[in-house]
Amino acid sequence: MNARTTALSALIATRRQNAWSDGVLKEYIARDRLDARDAALASRLCYGVLQNRMLLDFYIAYFLNGKLRELQPVVLDILRLGAFQIVFLDKIPASAAVNEAVEQCKSYANRRAAGLVNGLLRAMARSRDALPEPPDLATKYSHPQELVELLEESVGKDAIEPLLKSDNEITPTILHANPLRADVESVFAELEAAGAVLTPHPWLPDCRLAQGTGNLERLDAFRDGRVYVQDPAAHLAALASGVEPGMQVLDACAAPGGKSFAAAMQMRNEGSILSCDIHPHKLTLIEKGAERLGITMLQTRLQNAAEHDPALDGQFDAVIADVPCSGLGVIRKKPDIRYKPLEPLARLPELQRAILENVCRYVKPGGTLVYSTCTVLRRENEAVAEAFLKEHPDLSPETIPAPTGFGLENDGMLTLLPFKHDTDGFFICRMRKHS
Repeated sequence: MNARTTALSALIATRRQNAWSDGVLKEYIARDRLDARDAALASRLCYGVLQNRMLLDFYIAYFLNGKLRELQPVVLDILRLGAFQIVFLDKIPASAAVNEAVEQCKSYANRRAAGLVNGLLRAMARSRDALPEPPDLATKYSHPQELVELLEESVGKDAIEPLLKSDNEITPTILHANPLRADVESVFAELEAAGAVLTPHPWLPDCRLAQGTGNLERLDAFRDGRVYVQDPAAHLAALASGVEPGMQVLDACAAPGGKSFAAAMQMRNEGSILSCDIHPHKLTLIEKGAERLGITMLQTRLQNAAEHDPALDGQFDAVIADVPCSGLGVIRKKPDIRYKPLEPLARLPELQRAILENVCRYVKPGGTLVYSTCTVLRRENEAVAEAFLKEHPDLSPETIPAPTGFGLENDGMLTLLPFKHDTDGFFICRMRKHS
């Protein structure tokens, strides 16, 4: 099985199952036993098609005289995959992309469709330098118009195009050294000796931007917990809690556990962390992650963050509430998010506020409450935090301690944007409970 066929299989399965592409792709890469090079290509193809789907459809429709809806879904999948290679991947010859698409059509559709695919993609290849201009930002960057308008309301007119563009860029792998299991320089030297290309992170000293690692699960340093992956924004949210060794910490919406892990390392595995979630299987994943990383001071608990447990009142020096959100700050990692319905998202601020109202009771006097999301929408971020603080004079925003070199002033609320900070889109609010 080659990378193009694996990518096509993943695209078909994602469409038919209405599933998340990252999980489907991982499954198909394992099924087809792709080596590191082919796995990387399959990922680039699958994510590239999803990131640019509306633009690819615009080009395909141009050569079909607008008759896009008449195509079989699987034929459209094949055309999108071929078109992506022709338009975006200089290192793949157009002829190779066309020939592979024709063979895929013979296997997944029929010979008649193969003729259409052959003719259309060859015409596209000939016109590559003279393709029509997309009519709007929505088409150009493959974000539904309703989503573009929603994002623009939050980030502003000047920032909307850079944000949309950044959503379609390749996300670097961010590796952190685990101080509980490894010497920072030694473990990164080991990875470089194995062929990884590592670049120091500009403001996280124990972190590297990584290329050439292949499947991380194959690396000894990853399997034995000496390195782990976490976006710098999520890492900063954990650091914003100001945790120190010996503290009692609650991670109220912990899955998949990254902030709990970062906090544990900051605490040098001294004190206690209670990591809560509403899904039992996610608690199991957190427990396995903690074991891999050598974290022994973490406990998990099945707990709804919006439901009050009086036994937890006033028990914690720091509470981290990384609440359920729209996820519109991680589109570059999960490109399918952009195509999901927007209507359910309108109800999220109510849930977010309910969680804040509940978990603030768990903070000790003098303790810290961190509210965070992986979205850039003001209605889920500043609006929720400001309304909450207005009703809670016993809490006040407090400057978020940023790492050396980060260089961003804040008044207790911080919004990170991919095109500005090379992180996920993220919001952090740090609050102090008065003694």
